[in-house]
Amino acid sequence: MNPYLLLALSIISEVFASSMLKATDGFKRLMPTLGVAFGYGIAFYALSLTLKTMPIGTAYAIWAGVGTALTAVAGAVFYKESFNSKKVMGIFLVIGGVILLNFGGAH
Repeated sequence: MNPYLLLALSIISEVFASSMLKATDGFKRLMPTLGVAFGYGIAFYALSLTLKTMPIGTAYAIWAGVGTALTAVAGAVFYKESFNSKKVMGIFLVIGGVILLNFGGAH
């Protein structure tokens, strides 16, 4: 399977799991807690498959950067957390950092 598709699955699963963390109420609510466990399980499994063909630095930079940006957006959309120009700039800086890491050396 294409490593970028696996990485995308990993990122989406991680964002889902991270977004569900708030709904667990400190792991007191069963369904959101199961969502967190399921999401992280899929995320790490797909990431481990990605690492069979992609350098860990590249994969992790994309995974962490895109995951962070999407989790911030999910927080604003689903939990009505504030989203202002500074947060938007931060997301662009994270994405820019991922791009620089990927262009920073041979693969």
